[in-house]
Order: sequence, then structure tokens, then C-alpha cells
Amino acid sequence: MNKLTCLIVDDEPLALDLIERYVRQTPFLELAGKCANAFEAMEKLHETPVQLIFLDIQMPGLNGLAFSRTLSKEQRVIFTTAFEKYALDGYKVEALDFLLKPFNYEEFLKAANKAREWFELVSRSQEAAPVADYIFVRSAYKQVKVLLKDIVCIEGVKDYVKIWLDKEPVPIMSLMSLKSFEEEILPPAAFMRVHRSYIIALDKIQFVERSQVIINDLRITIGEPYKEQFQNYLSGKTL
Repeated sequence: MNKLTCLIVDDEPLALDLIERYVRQTPFLELAGKCANAFEAMEKLHETPVQLIFLDIQMPGLNGLAFSRTLSKEQRVIFTTAFEKYALDGYKVEALDFLLKPFNYEEFLKAANKAREWFELVSRSQEAAPVADYIFVRSAYKQVKVLLKDIVCIEGVKDYVKIWLDKEPVPIMSLMSLKSFEEEILPPAAFMRVHRSYIIALDKIQFVERSQVIINDLRITIGEPYKEQFQNYLSGKTL
């Protein structure tokens, strides 16, 4: 696999420099940056994709444990701390490893190898898993088979979703959340969240007019938080 991009977060300058030196010694790690606190790290993660975070626990403002709970499921943590009492808490938030300061390069490399093995395992499982071309959704006491290629968009309505299908005037209603569709069911290459209440099938877009997507008879406004992502997608498809 490619190098793991990593971020170092620690309020101690000496610790930052030491871990940076260890990262640069390790051929399969690539340093994306280093931050003195969790708030700097949040800004950095917004700008730069990062897979692995070497994270101190005791920091001013927002400690490492609390910060780790804000990370996406694709980002993993190796905690670095001078306090052994935090080890159990670290594993509760599913940290890959726990380095107790002061640690040497051999200990660092062992933890980094554990991270590499975890990411390689995830990568292999994703490659091996066949992509399903249909799903079953519960609707009106039935399990309804829905072909992904027929989905036009999915609309969130309180605790329900409406699944709009091509050439079907009435949507399928199901007691599910839009978030679960976005994160667990739909392939991200084919579908995109463009509004707080809508996920669309990208290959079903017919027109884009100002800040609206037109699909069949539906006009869906692109929400402000989703405009940049959608414009990036559109730019890659525009001649």
C-alpha cells in the first residue's frame, strides 16, 4: 500500500520534534504536519487528508481523548502520553496503540507497524468485498429489493427516507436515517449528499441550473455546506 499520511499533535515542542524525527525515519510514514493543540489539528484536518494521528492526551483546551471522539472512522490514533493511567481510556476509544513517554524509536516503530498492518487489512478487505448492486429496505412490513442503478435520489423526512426511483411516480418510504444511507449503504463514487435532506445519484443529473440540480421532475437545491464538494465533482466532469 502507499505511505500512511500522519499528523502529530502535542503541546510539548520537544515531543513534537522527537516524533517528527521518528516519522521521517520511517519509510512507510509521510508527515502531513504537526500541531500544538487539538484546535490547530482540527484546522489541519479540514485542509489535509490524514490517516494516522500521533496524539498527546493532556493538552490545554481540548484533551486528546475528547478530540479523538470527533475524528472520522477512517482516521486512527496512536496516543502518546506521559501518564499510564490513560491507557484504558485510550483503548476505549479504539486507539491502535498507546506509547508511554519517554519512548524510543523501537517502541515507536512497533506502534507504527501495527497501524500499517491495520490499514493494509482494511484495504484488502475492501478490495475483496464485492460491491452489491442492490439493497433491501423495509417498507410497509415488507423487505423491498431496490436496484442501486434505479435510485434517483433519497430524501430525508424526519425519521424516514423517501427513495425516489427512476420511472416510478411514488417513492418507497422506509424508517431509516439519511445519514445511515450516506455512510453505510451507498457507494460514495455514485452518490453525493447535496442538501441536508437529499442524496442524489450522480449519473441521474440532467441539468445544473444556478444552485439547483434537476433530475426528472425534481429540483433539488444544493445546500451551502455541500457546494464546494459538488463544484469539485462538477469541475472534473465539465468540458
